[in-house]
Amino acid sequence: MNSRYKTKASLAKPLTGWRVLVPRGGPWGDHVAADLRSKGAQPIVAPMINFAPTDDAPALEAALARLAAGDFDWMTVTSATTVDVLSSHRAVVAASTRIAAVGETTAAALIAAGYRVDIVPSEDNSARGLLEEWETATSGQVPLRILTLRSEIAKPLLTEGLRRIGHDVESVVAYRTIGVPVDQRVVADVAAGTVQALLVTSGSVAQQVQDQLGPIPESTVVACIGPRTARDAAAIGLRVDVVADSPSAESLIQALVHVAQSR
Repeated sequence: MNSRYKTKASLAKPLTGWRVLVPRGGPWGDHVAADLRSKGAQPIVAPMINFAPTDDAPALEAALARLAAGDFDWMTVTSATTVDVLSSHRAVVAASTRIAAVGETTAAALIAAGYRVDIVPSEDNSARGLLEEWETATSGQVPLRILTLRSEIAKPLLTEGLRRIGHDVESVVAYRTIGVPVDQRVVADVAAGTVQALLVTSGSVAQQVQDQLGPIPESTVVACIGPRTARDAAAIGLRVDVVADSPSAESLIQALVHVAQSR
């Protein structure tokens, strides 16, 4: 009776006993933490990156004013951090403006922040993937007025690709990424091996994990949200143990569940 109960409990709560570091705060971090708790894990929300104002804040403010006024047919959003910027500015998206998210993680962040999402690439969750599906998704309309928001260090791949197609694109740097020091108790817990898993959600997060928490104990599972993040992590020497099947928070957590069930 008791053993059967434990078996059922382990199936319902497969991450029981797992402490999992969530490296982002905000609506996305809250959503992931809640999902982890529902599977029995104890999330440690420790934001490792944040955004800082750009050197050209007036350009962003002017673009957001035009966004609210309906001057754009589309807005592209390429990261969850961009969503944080939109939320911090209380940006309003006109009803006539549609929103393209570069991937499922970004789409989830938009929805959590109260924005809608009209396009997410079905195959390749990247700027390249969005470009490949753009013409079909927009029924070949040219030209469209598009606002592309990006980080200071991001390559303007999407902007240049949309311009080559013939669209009227306004590219604005929305933020620059900075590292956030994590609590020393978290650093100590990771070093002691009492954190069972670390979620890595971007190349910027991978860099902070390596710089602040490395070397990661062999017993700690390093889980990356997708192949691109895994490549970025490996390039800086961060060990990668598992990669989500698709670049979404749900898939990332499911990858941890598979590891837990195999142990």
